[in-house]
Amino acid sequence: MTATAGPLRDTVALVTGASSGIGAATARALAAQGAAVALLGRRRERLEELAGELRGEGGTASVVAADITDRSRAAEAVEAVVSELGRLDTVVNNAGTMGVGPVEDSPLDEWERMIEINVRGLLYVTHAALPHLLRAAESSPRGVADLVNISSTAGRVARPGTAVYNLTKFGVNGFTEALRQEVVRKRVRVSVVEPGTVDTELSSHLRDGAREAVERQVEGLELLRPEDIADAVSYIVTRDRRVAVNEILVRASDQTW
Repeated sequence: MTATAGPLRDTVALVTGASSGIGAATARALAAQGAAVALLGRRRERLEELAGELRGEGGTASVVAADITDRSRAAEAVEAVVSELGRLDTVVNNAGTMGVGPVEDSPLDEWERMIEINVRGLLYVTHAALPHLLRAAESSPRGVADLVNISSTAGRVARPGTAVYNLTKFGVNGFTEALRQEVVRKRVRVSVVEPGTVDTELSSHLRDGAREAVERQVEGLELLRPEDIADAVSYIVTRDRRVAVNEILVRASDQTW
């Protein structure tokens, strides 16, 4: 399939946290379905590299380097995408971070960073994007627009050592469902994808001690790949407008939690 021939042709998709991992894989998947893809993240060099790859395959890609934890910059980033590409049909809120460790000795800075990225960043992008998604749903030949939030199995299962990460992801799940009900009759589909253990950079950002604990927990598991989650996102947003896939839980096949 060429980059312009898929079911998302003539649509525009925005992916946050697009510089690596699930975000980069999702951008590739949506471009392969024909969408023009806006890549949002903080690492411009990586975003430019991915954009060059997508353009080389015949796709349309835009780079917006911004920190979405800044409310005004998040809003400006969304407006920049619409200004450059003309519309906004799909948003994938993928940007996120993880911190682990017992509550009693976890650094407060780590908690604040999770809340800033996993919750505030997602809210800021959603708030800025929603009016454009509502307009796209009215004007698109597909008759629908999509907002997909990337959560986690940690949004379903609370475990010792992940209390604040659980807080953020349970919050994402609750927000997603409430917003879905608000806009369901306006043809904006709101969905959540909950990945299990995925082979990404996420654990590499953990502090010493916490990183080793996570590595021990997943030792022996065959981890999911970012492309596995991108497949789930692609499935959601390419359904006919009569179909809404509200939630997809994707675990590694031998993951128990």
